[in-house]
Amino acid sequence: MSEGQVLGLFVGAVSKAPLRAVQYVRAFPGKGLDGDRYCGGSGTFCKGGKPDPSHEVTLIEAEAIEGLEREHSITLGPVESRRNILTRGVALNDLVGCEFTVGEVSLCGIRLCHPCGHLESLTQKGVKDGLRDRGGLRAQILTEGVIRIGDAITALAVGRSASCA
Repeated sequence: MSEGQVLGLFVGAVSKAPLRAVQYVRAFPGKGLDGDRYCGGSGTFCKGGKPDPSHEVTLIEAEAIEGLEREHSITLGPVESRRNILTRGVALNDLVGCEFTVGEVSLCGIRLCHPCGHLESLTQKGVKDGLRDRGGLRAQILTEGVIRIGDAITALAVGRSASCA
């Protein structure tokens, strides 16, 4: 697998509100990204103030957003994707069940982040179908640290990792 790179970082303090771009963000295992609603325990899928591990952080490929525009004539800004990390050069679908690093932070790919009707209602018609099978990755944070724009993304293990939930 080739090494990818972080192109953008986005957090949203309130459900349904627009995400905001940041240059760096601290990741906390069992919580999420600093400044994001899931880290604060107020995300839609938080149970008892804690997010499900698959909601700690989400990633999407810049190539998927570019493909959406090229193939479906739908322009979607990276912040509008409602994913936390915009990547380039890494096949996120291949990271399900794998441990990987984003800069100094270790993550585990839990499951694909399929686009849903909620995303489409906040953006535009056609986004759900246009991002089918390339809507991104839901990941669990394994180690605390800071993720920065420009950080490398590197797979640590191929196949199911014992570290993954």
